[in-house]
Order: sequence, then structure tokens, then C-alpha cells
Amino acid sequence: MSVRVRLDLSYDGAGFSGWAKQAGGRRTVQGEIEDALRTVTRARDVPFELTVAGRTDAGVHARGQVAHVDLPDELWDAQREKLLKRLAGRLSKDVRIWSVAEAPAGFDARFSAIWRRYAYRVTDHPGGVDPLLRGHVLWHDWPLDVDAMNEAARALVGEHDFAAYCKKREGATTIRTLQELSLERGADGIITATVRADAFCHNMVRSLIGALLFVGDGHRAPDWPGKVLAAGVRDSAVHVVRPHGLTLEEVGYPADELLAERSREARNKRSLPGVAGCPC
Repeated sequence: MSVRVRLDLSYDGAGFSGWAKQAGGRRTVQGEIEDALRTVTRARDVPFELTVAGRTDAGVHARGQVAHVDLPDELWDAQREKLLKRLAGRLSKDVRIWSVAEAPAGFDARFSAIWRRYAYRVTDHPGGVDPLLRGHVLWHDWPLDVDAMNEAARALVGEHDFAAYCKKREGATTIRTLQELSLERGADGIITATVRADAFCHNMVRSLIGALLFVGDGHRAPDWPGKVLAAGVRDSAVHVVRPHGLTLEEVGYPADELLAERSREARNKRSLPGVAGCPC
């Protein structure tokens, strides 16, 4: 028998080749945590396969990432009171686990999630980026019109096929529900884009931001990102912006009694209403 354990964690993505384990010895967040679990529990025969809410790319940060791991009952009973502190002593300082707790019935870090919220931070200050923030803020060397960017963003919110803004993966749908896309300039001049959706396809957030930056600096009209979306194909003018400005801020889950139902629902491949295919 095993116990499903939820982990809440943060990491600075600069030193990682993304979340997922890779061949060739590249350093990844998943690999780092699984190695730490094996070391602190002295359980080399346990697989420690982590499932994550959102697989981040190389250089992308996370403040509110969520993962789960299934542990044998006896291992969890022996480690539950000391595991968090032991992991803190073993992990490198660019990844931190804040909570290790038994998950409620039906919980799946990936499939039970109902939304993920990212923030992308950019500055158009003519002097560049504050040196203390350079690893988390993109410098755009043209003045940006935030109102025009928000106007463009409104046409992208809702359930759509985001094929024009995603790196296509064989057999995977690009239909997503974008719940929020808004931008705000702070008192420090940094523009923060909030991007929240039920799920994201590969490169979706960074492509959306790339399109909005082209609107903000006047290279494209506010209706252009919506036209790209409607065309349904990649536009060479849509640039995938650099990863260091992107942070996974938070993952949302339903009430405990709805976790299993949500997990089943999320495994269905979606199609848009009126289009033949799998259930939405």
C-alpha cells in the first residue's frame, strides 16, 4: 500500500534545464528532488516518480509549483515528521519545498488542477533592468503601451484552439481555456502580465507575451493577436520571448470532494463545441 504525498515548492529556474528529467545528466528540478528523496530516506529501491502540476521549461521559475509522489505506507510513517527539514538540508538553495503533506483522496497534482497562474515581467526602462532583478525581468528596448496590450489581450481570453501560439506535439490537443490575460505597470515601471488558464500547451505563455509586446511597441495593431489566433497557424512574427521573465505563481484545485472527478475530466481530449472529436 502507498500514500500519495503533496509537495508545494518553489525554484529559481536559471540553473535548471527545466522541470522534467532528461538524459545526459542535465540538471532538472524533478531529478534534483527525486535524488534528494532517495538520499534522505535511504530508500534506494523506491522509484520516487514525481508528478507535477505544470512542467516548466529551462530557465522558467516557480513560486507556487505543486507535485505529488506515492510513497510506501511504512516509509511515510517513518519519515512524515522529519522529511521536510531533511529535504531542506539536502536540496540546493535554488529549490525549496515548503510543504510535505498527505494528499486528500483523488488528488493528482496535474490532472486535478483547475487552473495555473503565471506572471511574466518585463520593463521598457531605457536604462535596462535593475541588476538585482535581471534574472526575473525581461528588458524590452521599445516603449510599451500597456492599454494597447490589454486591448489586444481581451480577444484572446476564452476557450480557443491556441495552435497559433503553441509548439505542436503529436496527438496532443491545443484547445485551452484562457481565463485571464491582463497587464499592469507597477510603480517601479515593471509591467506584470497575469496569465491564467485551465492548462497551457508548450510555449503558449511566452508566445502570447511575444505577440502582445509587438502590439505594445507599435509594430502591430491591437487586433493582430486575435487574427493570428483565428488563423490557427504559427506566424513567424510571433516570437517566443525569453524564459527568465516567466514565473509559475499558483496552481488552483477544486474542493477535496471534487478532486477525483476533475482528474477524470481533465484526461479527456477536448474539442471545441460543434467540432467532432473527444468530449470537452
